[in-house]
Amino acid sequence: MRSLWSCVYGCQRRHLFTMFAGYQQSAATRAWGTSVLIHGWIKRRKCLQGMVQKLDQKLPVANEYLLLSGGVREGVVDIDLDELNVYARGTDYDMDFTLLVPALKLHDRNQPVTLDMRHSALCHSWLSLRLFDEGTISKWKDCCTIVDHINGATNYFFSPTKVADWFYESISIVLSEIQKKPQRGMPKVEKVEKNGTIISIILGVGSSRMLYDIVPVVSFKGWPAVAQSWLMENHFWDGKITEEEVISGFYLVPACSYKGKKDNEWRLSFARSEVQLKKCISSSLMQAYQACKAIIIKLLSRPKAISPYHLRSMMLWACDRLPASYLAQEDYAAHFLLGLIDDLQHCLVNKMCPNYFIPQCNMLEHLSEDTVMLHARKLSSVRSDPAEHLRTAIEHVKAANRLTLELQRRGSTTSIPSPQSDGGDPSQPDDRLAKKLQQLVTENPGKSISVFINPDDVTRPHFRIDDKFF
Repeated sequence: MRSLWSCVYGCQRRHLFTMFAGYQQSAATRAWGTSVLIHGWIKRRKCLQGMVQKLDQKLPVANEYLLLSGGVREGVVDIDLDELNVYARGTDYDMDFTLLVPALKLHDRNQPVTLDMRHSALCHSWLSLRLFDEGTISKWKDCCTIVDHINGATNYFFSPTKVADWFYESISIVLSEIQKKPQRGMPKVEKVEKNGTIISIILGVGSSRMLYDIVPVVSFKGWPAVAQSWLMENHFWDGKITEEEVISGFYLVPACSYKGKKDNEWRLSFARSEVQLKKCISSSLMQAYQACKAIIIKLLSRPKAISPYHLRSMMLWACDRLPASYLAQEDYAAHFLLGLIDDLQHCLVNKMCPNYFIPQCNMLEHLSEDTVMLHARKLSSVRSDPAEHLRTAIEHVKAANRLTLELQRRGSTTSIPSPQSDGGDPSQPDDRLAKKLQQLVTENPGKSISVFINPDDVTRPHFRIDDKFF
């Protein structure tokens, strides 16, 4: 690839800078409902997860949930599912998040984690419960596929589809119980759907709605052996954060490869590491990434080929490739946007997009030539007039915001408060917890913020920022 992203014409650059200002303002307007909903959501989540744990004691008691901004449909994690239903911002929800819920945890390992990748494509693995104790095997037998060996031994492989079925059934039971005894301050559950191995829940307080894609995962401490060679290379984050922060853990998410066995195959996810790496990416490059994502998320959605996860991988590779002094330029967001588009075009034409953590895995090798050329032509039109495409993306955001406000206006004048929602004014909730969480987010940019939940005491949140508790 090029040593530096290509130069741009002054006129095009000025138009892009103007568009960036508008895009940032529009994006900011989407965050208005956070303080209204976050308090009720944490209460609902603590109650929900605690009750799911108490059903059959399968979930770890001391569990850690990673909450990511953006839904699965936006490529927050590398899960490309055909079964995902289409939800429209403004119509179905106002904000979206992805919640990773560990069903199993394998911690306290000092050696690289070796996974059973004999039957899988790169970046994927089967998971044998032989790694766990007999009690764990006994709990999860009904969520496994069974393989009998010639020597008479039985091996239980943790099944992503069966785990997702169990999780959906458990959540449905718990929600049914909650609805029988509605509590003041709890948000209303407007929709619960199972989309493949993902459970999507839309929660509402008043007329505000949040979409949560809940993903059952397997959580590991340490680092997978298959990605060990990646640590030996030089990276843009060297000297900015420690290796221990980057390799603190990884996940298996319930998604198989294009030719894999859905009942057995999991995909490796480095979401925890990506949260850490974001600390080292300049704000102007992140602005360019968000703008580029807004452009391609609809333009390249059909047929399925490129997701924001591919774009994020390209951005991380660019950080490794380009001089740090260049990437640190605060007024280069327009340059970076055009560079990301160029890199995306390059990857499409060559049908090559290496996974950042496992470079030998090409995430585009399954694409047909027709699909590649179709998307390459679409990107050429973007590259010829990026300001116009960014302007269109901004208008889509504004239209969604207008629709949200209109629905809120109608709801405030015609709707009757739900017995499941706040009994008082939904615009004035008890938001002390929300303010605390917002303060933590503001004061700790780029850090991993988790909430630990004790199912025997759902009255208190236990925040952890990296390794510090609050």
